[in-house]
Amino acid sequence: MNTSLRSPLIYTLFVMPALILFVMFFLYPIGSSLYYSLTSWNGVSAEPRFVGLSNYVKALTDERFWISTRNNGFFIGFSVLIQVPIIVLFSLLIANVKRLKGLYKTAVFLPSIMSTAVIGILWGFIYEPNIGLLNKMLHVLGIDPIYWLSDNRFAMLSILVTNAWQWTGFYIVMVLAAILAIPRDLDEAAAIDGATAVQRAMRITLPLIRPIISVVIMLSIAGAMKAADIVIVMTKGGPAGSTEVLATYMIKYAITNFKYGYGNTIAVLIFALTLVLTVVYQLLVARRGEKVEY
Repeated sequence: MNTSLRSPLIYTLFVMPALILFVMFFLYPIGSSLYYSLTSWNGVSAEPRFVGLSNYVKALTDERFWISTRNNGFFIGFSVLIQVPIIVLFSLLIANVKRLKGLYKTAVFLPSIMSTAVIGILWGFIYEPNIGLLNKMLHVLGIDPIYWLSDNRFAMLSILVTNAWQWTGFYIVMVLAAILAIPRDLDEAAAIDGATAVQRAMRITLPLIRPIISVVIMLSIAGAMKAADIVIVMTKGGPAGSTEVLATYMIKYAITNFKYGYGNTIAVLIFALTLVLTVVYQLLVARRGEKVEY
């Protein structure tokens, strides 16, 4: 038995199924996208026409591409600078709840299991200019109705808030699990020494959950780069392309306009940007907080 386990053939047989799936569903699609990104093809004709790097030149000189990239940057910035602090704050609050902790966890997690289409329609009613809940509240304060989804000034912010509302609960559960895994002895010892709740949170809890916060930030960055469904449901990239993101920009060209080659170019650029952002974050930030000792 021990001799057979040392055989390279046995290891190969165990690894082969996962390797085949990895090649089929990861390497092959990437290679296929790279190939078609160098062609002009409508997705229907028999032979794509090779055009070299012209698709990339077109993308990098297209104003709509850079507007979409900027909007993805808004997603990242909102997630990292606003959503993550809210996630940590609510996780700390729920962790210190004495009763009905399970109810609070379920309540915050519920939006994450709902369909994005349902979320978009629900918040569409909230943002509705005439009968929407948000404008009704503003009317009480004497503020004129705001066209949240059709005004360039508010459309992107409205989508960012909706997206954050949907996914905040998912990340709260992750951070909360890390907080509850911290030995209570540390917190109790600090309390006996006279540390306040805020001091214990800042000097004990936050340093110990730094690795999971890094994971949340990295997932937020990756999620922001592939955001599409919430934009499609709520604004379809409007008004006037002000809420267009890279994924919806790609979909419009590849599927709606039958420019499959150019659509694959955008897909490759999305992959490259996401890879660069995650690698840079791992090198500059995440590795510093990987090891935590209790």
